[in-house]
Amino acid sequence: MAGGWARDGAVSEQIEASISDELARLKARKTPVGESLTHCAECEEEIPEPRRKAIPGVKLCLDCQQERDGAFKARGGINRRGSKDSQLK
Repeated sequence: MAGGWARDGAVSEQIEASISDELARLKARKTPVGESLTHCAECEEEIPEPRRKAIPGVKLCLDCQQERDGAFKARGGINRRGSKDSQLK
């Protein structure tokens, strides 16, 4: 398929590179280590036993973890294609 000035397969390579970058970022996330707490580090509620067994080293109860996960974290993305204006210059 023709893609303007891009060579064949360039779009697929860009998609694969973006996926690889995101997978690497997810794998680099810190996971809990050590002994699980019996009570949440933020709200002092008891952490249920099944959660402590499922996630070794857990420090937060489910409600606090969901609240933290839901917080928006802006991160810079990579624009691999550039803008159309830069391609026309």
